[in-house]
Amino acid sequence: MTGSVAARIATGLAARKVVPLAGHADLPADRDRPDPVEVLTGQDGTRLPELVPIRYGRMLASPFAFFRGAAAVMAGDLATTPYSGLTCQLSGDAHVSNFGVFASPERRLVFDLNDFDETLPGPWEWDVKRLAASIAVAGRENGLGRKARAAAVRTAVGRYRSAMIGFAGQGDLEVWYAHAGVDEVEILLKARADKAKQRRFAHEQAKARARDSLQAYRKLTSVVDGCRRITADPPLLVPVGHLVPDADREDLEFMIQDLLAGYTATLSADRRHLMNGFRFVDMARKVVGVGSVGTRCWIVLLYGRDENDPLLLQVKEASRSVLADHVPDGVRANHRSEGERVVAGQRLMQAAGDIFLGWETAEGIDGLTRDFHVRQLRDWKGSASIETMDAAGLRLYGALCGWTLARAHARTGDRIAMAAYLDDGRTFDDALVEFAESYADRNEQDYRLVTRAARDGRIKVRSGL
Repeated sequence: MTGSVAARIATGLAARKVVPLAGHADLPADRDRPDPVEVLTGQDGTRLPELVPIRYGRMLASPFAFFRGAAAVMAGDLATTPYSGLTCQLSGDAHVSNFGVFASPERRLVFDLNDFDETLPGPWEWDVKRLAASIAVAGRENGLGRKARAAAVRTAVGRYRSAMIGFAGQGDLEVWYAHAGVDEVEILLKARADKAKQRRFAHEQAKARARDSLQAYRKLTSVVDGCRRITADPPLLVPVGHLVPDADREDLEFMIQDLLAGYTATLSADRRHLMNGFRFVDMARKVVGVGSVGTRCWIVLLYGRDENDPLLLQVKEASRSVLADHVPDGVRANHRSEGERVVAGQRLMQAAGDIFLGWETAEGIDGLTRDFHVRQLRDWKGSASIETMDAAGLRLYGALCGWTLARAHARTGDRIAMAAYLDDGRTFDDALVEFAESYADRNEQDYRLVTRAARDGRIKVRSGL
């Protein structure tokens, strides 16, 4: 960011006069928005048709599951809410389940955002509002009363605001190096949580550290004709040999190997050297997530030294961001592909990233060219069980998410202007509490509409997967 500190503060204060903090409580009228069923089915045309019913089955499991999968619906809503004019790199889908722990390159557990499919530059408010709304929706699902939900939202938003003010007083390097390591989370738990939560957190750490390529290798593969191959678990995990005739399998494998070769070129020189030591063994199509179901996703098995040195990569299709049609004029990201967009956003926002993170564009067996981003399938990855959190747990977790989101935004936006805009007591926190509750009402309304569409046969649903 350019300009003196004083000028940047003045920019933030001027923005507050144009868009008062209390105005962020506003929710657009229902009559001004498109049918959520049409928004969601509009995404189906680019997805694998046999998997789309699984997507709806997962989304209709609960209002919270629906919220997770309906990022496109909320993107349209957010575009009509007040906007301060200040921007940064957005996650685009910053709900509470898209935060978690994973390994840094130094083999330390860190807590951070972990989903960037929708990342794009845009109004910082959109990420904060999606986080706040997700806490209200999750709180309802957990049986928390209105006061408990409001306390959790207010804590998360207040932590975002106070963290941004703190980052505004730090130097650029200090902000860039800031991260939430597990050690810092443990200190927070010891100060604010009971012994049971501390024990549960220690257990989750151990589980996360066990979730690596070797664990995934043992779970997802078996010996076939003397060779270890990815095990079929249709329709969620389908080896390539089950998808195409033998005559086409070789073509598909060549396509994936070409994709991996191109992807490797997007890594830094040291990581290219490491990647070049691995050889291709097998691959399978995998169903992932809630909102992503139906997009093309492969897991690729490679060996390093031998079969006891496996690497499993996830090669996931990168579609156009749900924010792309809604970002204000003049706010654009210039990337050569959607895969590069995802990787660039992740590298900007995460304090520590996967050493195998990269992208490539490749032609599929249907002859169509698609963009992909690549990462390790598992690398000490772990996430909290949001659906089982009590009021105190949701407040604590929300505060951690709020700090983490502020740190990501401070790296990529004008943190000094944003802090000046927010530094007016708890007005913004209270506004977001009102917004979150209103949006949770709207989410339940949309959930009922899509449930009715499934009942009426407008959409096909396959549940239990």
